[in-house]
Amino acid sequence: MPKTYHEQIDQENMEKLWEIEKKLPRFAAQYFRGTENSTASRTRLSYAYDLELFFEYIKNNNPLYKETPITNLPIEVLDQIDVNDIEEYLDRIKIYEKDEVKRTNHEKGIKRKLSSLRSFYNYFYRQQKIKTNPASLVKSPKQHEKPIIRLEPNEVSTLLDLVESGDKLTKSQRVYHNKTAARDLAILTLLLGTGIRVSECVGINLDDIDFDNVGIKIHRKGGYDAIVYFGDEVEDALFAYLEERECIEAMPGHEDAFFLSIQKKRISVRAVEKLVQKYSQQLTTLKHITPHKLRSTYGTNLYRETGDIYLVASVLGHKDVNTTRRHYAAQDEENRRLARNKVILREDHNDQ
Repeated sequence: MPKTYHEQIDQENMEKLWEIEKKLPRFAAQYFRGTENSTASRTRLSYAYDLELFFEYIKNNNPLYKETPITNLPIEVLDQIDVNDIEEYLDRIKIYEKDEVKRTNHEKGIKRKLSSLRSFYNYFYRQQKIKTNPASLVKSPKQHEKPIIRLEPNEVSTLLDLVESGDKLTKSQRVYHNKTAARDLAILTLLLGTGIRVSECVGINLDDIDFDNVGIKIHRKGGYDAIVYFGDEVEDALFAYLEERECIEAMPGHEDAFFLSIQKKRISVRAVEKLVQKYSQQLTTLKHITPHKLRSTYGTNLYRETGDIYLVASVLGHKDVNTTRRHYAAQDEENRRLARNKVILREDHNDQ
């Protein structure tokens, strides 16, 4: 039986992880095996990249290990690293050079690097393979919340009109637009009308869409399947594309994919990001629009219409409602402002 899209992605992530493991201390392999059932492959791969950077720093900056290949570092090295070492490492990687390329880490990047170390140390500490756990004592960098960028209702309408007509595209872009207009409109309408992630969108198969019950089965970020329901506008756009899709003979291995590229293969995350960028550049706005901004737009609109933060969290697939609350705090503020005259103290005052 052929692998599903998400199984293929997991396999690719695992193969990349195995390559990075060859550059890490040998004891690191135990950590990745031990956390396989509790973490996503993408998470383990990200942590592997972070650990590679960490051990490169240790080797290059700790005199005890300068002559020791990273793969030969013993597990005892973890006990010889203290809080100050980790804090210094996090400070140094704010700006660093790797493969002759200058790289930077801002608050979010530093926080993830620390999370990688905490997970790594916690695993071996719980296994009683090390005596200390300095990573757990390092404070997370304060992360300043950025304002959510979202499209206003008039911008959403204009964007979808642009996708449908292709009027503002260049001559060369219009050549492709003639072939992809129905697909592009279906993708953007789906993202704006359901708030699903771009990775969830590209993973949709033909038999995942149930028009009778207006639902789509998607594979969530946490590794589980869920049903997302869509409205009439999304249904019309999906059905219009389906009529075209049924006439396309997909490349071998991509027969089940709902959204196809020009090459008749399952469309990639990067391709969706590029098409969102292509159309959004035609808007008269300074906003930098990405697929995630379309997700934020849907979440904001749903919260505005329902005022139910738990419903928004459920529909968006947030496991923690506080994540949703942080994202839509600005909308919460607007709701509180609009509520200022909801409670009338004296009827005659309201009539004046």
